[in-house]
Amino acid sequence: MLNYFRLSRKPSLFRSFTGLELAEFDSIYKEIELRYPQYEIKRLSKRKRTRKIGAGNHFKMTVQDRFLMLLVYYRLYITHTLSGFLFDLDQSNVYRDIRHIEPLVKKSIPLPEKRYNLTKRLRTIEEVEKYFPEFKAFIDVTEQEIQRPKDKNKKRNYYSGKKKKHTVKTQYMVNKEGKILHKSRHHKKGRQHDYTVYKDEQPQTPSQVENVLDLGYLGCEKDFPTVKYSLPIKKKRYMELTEEQIEYNKNHSKMRVIIEHTICRIKKFCIMGTKYRNRLKRYDHISDIVSGLVNYRIMNSVSSP
Repeated sequence: MLNYFRLSRKPSLFRSFTGLELAEFDSIYKEIELRYPQYEIKRLSKRKRTRKIGAGNHFKMTVQDRFLMLLVYYRLYITHTLSGFLFDLDQSNVYRDIRHIEPLVKKSIPLPEKRYNLTKRLRTIEEVEKYFPEFKAFIDVTEQEIQRPKDKNKKRNYYSGKKKKHTVKTQYMVNKEGKILHKSRHHKKGRQHDYTVYKDEQPQTPSQVENVLDLGYLGCEKDFPTVKYSLPIKKKRYMELTEEQIEYNKNHSKMRVIIEHTICRIKKFCIMGTKYRNRLKRYDHISDIVSGLVNYRIMNSVSSP
């Protein structure tokens, strides 16, 4: 049976199975452990519950092993049947255990929403520079394939002409260090253009911060003249770019690679990087947790404000 004791004895496997270093797992688990008693009382005190607290079936695994199971599921995106085999649980209990611990994990990691709420309260230049080193923010949209919808309208709305698949879109904003400062609150349908997603989920940045974008955001400078933007130069029809313009685009791409690296980190959790099999109503919930885990890793690798 897979558990924390067995897996922690092999740090390289632990990192491959969970996406976290052993020390990072232990640090997050300390936060979970502190919050767990109060969280469990609140969960068991819901109005719909008719039995007294303490009655009914109890969890078979410890909180630590349930957190481990959640990470293994997110990182490898195996089926609940295989998860049940690895952790010696029934398939339905795997789903229940993961679903019950997810809200607690969200409270214990630096979610983009938490970081974004802090950036909206920045007042001084020094505070802005702490959260936006070099006064730059990088914004991009990523797509993930989903299962083909059965409904005819959903098939049409979720079909991405770019990917030639049914997808959902999520927009991220990161700073120079790769920390995720904003994530779109709701996933968007694959048919929507990146710029439409931006207009729906436009992250607010301080006036001193330059928003670095790609060609998918053409038109933002005209629509939002009070915001600083940096976009590459688009090649016009029947005209070649000058050497200076080509060099500018290369430098622009070198800057933007930061957000590509962060998105790559997110997609290393296979639940965000392969075809999404779960219900779409849980997508934003899961992507929040994965973004928070990636943020935690980045914040522990660099000095954070």
